[in-house]
Amino acid sequence: MASTMGVQIGFVGTRFAGTDGVSLESAKWAQVLWDNGHVSHWYSGQSDRDKATSMVVPHAYFGHPDIEWINRRAFGTRTRTPDVTQRIYTLADYLKKTLYEFTRRFDLDLLIVQNALCIPMNLPLGVALTNFIAETGFPTIAHHHDFYWERDRFSVSAVTDMLWMAFPPALPQIQNVTINSFAQEDLSHRRGVSSILVPNVLDFENEPPQADEYSSHFRKDIGLEEDDILFLQPTRVVPRKGIEHAIALVAALKNDKCKLVISHASGDEGNEYLQVLMDLAESSGVDLRLCDHQVGDKRAFDADGNRIYTLADAYSQADFITYPSIYEGFGNALLEAFYYRKPLLVNRYSIYVADIEPKGAKVISMDGYLTKDVVSKVERIIRDKTFRDEMVDFNYEIGRAFFSYGVLRRKLRALVTNFTGQDNL
Repeated sequence: MASTMGVQIGFVGTRFAGTDGVSLESAKWAQVLWDNGHVSHWYSGQSDRDKATSMVVPHAYFGHPDIEWINRRAFGTRTRTPDVTQRIYTLADYLKKTLYEFTRRFDLDLLIVQNALCIPMNLPLGVALTNFIAETGFPTIAHHHDFYWERDRFSVSAVTDMLWMAFPPALPQIQNVTINSFAQEDLSHRRGVSSILVPNVLDFENEPPQADEYSSHFRKDIGLEEDDILFLQPTRVVPRKGIEHAIALVAALKNDKCKLVISHASGDEGNEYLQVLMDLAESSGVDLRLCDHQVGDKRAFDADGNRIYTLADAYSQADFITYPSIYEGFGNALLEAFYYRKPLLVNRYSIYVADIEPKGAKVISMDGYLTKDVVSKVERIIRDKTFRDEMVDFNYEIGRAFFSYGVLRRKLRALVTNFTGQDNL
């Protein structure tokens, strides 16, 4: 039960729905805050949160046709026409009014903006938030998952003035939060803005549930035999995930029992990469399975009566995790492998090298290409249960020490106390 001393908090974002990183991490923040007496409310363009505590404003969603119209004219060009400027500011004024309404309706004490002030998926929302905070002095925590300068598609822009103004704004009422040390340094160098580093977390204080009767059907339902060795690639199919390295690994093992399973769909970047991977797998003799239609947000049955599994179910049945990403903002799949006690292959992407590797985790790592040594280490993990168990148990303890809800609780205590003076987290 929320205490009477609890703070009324409003989460603001373009979307709080599904399994994207922003939706997942915001739910973890809300859980930790709720456990300590604070009440969360939700403002977004799409939402799967409790309707009683939510305000859905369709124009806040980055996929709204009006927002997509703006984005097509704002990026990939150096100048904009007057109607683009007018449309942005007209929608920003409208969204600002809805923000005033949101804070009044739920009598809010504090805003937590999730990614809407760092990546310009919705320019009017970023401008609206900046103006709202500047006008009201509203206490705001801005949680930055991705900055626009980290994405090539925003590098050519007709809205540089707005990016400097609102992504993120340098306002004294805002406490900035970054998820990795590179982002923290970039924000400081580019904007002269300090931030608190809060890594992504999982609930390492509570063990994951054991595999049950439902999850035990996963292998059979995706066409695998019980004695097959399941290599799980728990990511979307996009080029930066480096999935060709996972195919190369399974091919190098020269074991017909090794099967590569991808849990997520191609997403919003087209299917060309997927086709390349399928052709590569076929020419390499790798049994590649796509099971995105059988993995969802929650357990269910589809129209044909087939089971839909959660990602946790997929992890519970996996023997090895492949995570050969070229770039990651943090690396949730890596934490998930630690949490579900699975061995994994990691391509040493920059955030891993800076923020995770120094913690001492035991993984099979590669430096942009597969070596015989990497392949032989994977073979040993598959063969040697004692070696494998020691590795995954050690990694779980690394997760508990550095990436648990306890870590998040300490960080949020400081952030909330800075505004409220209440130290009840």
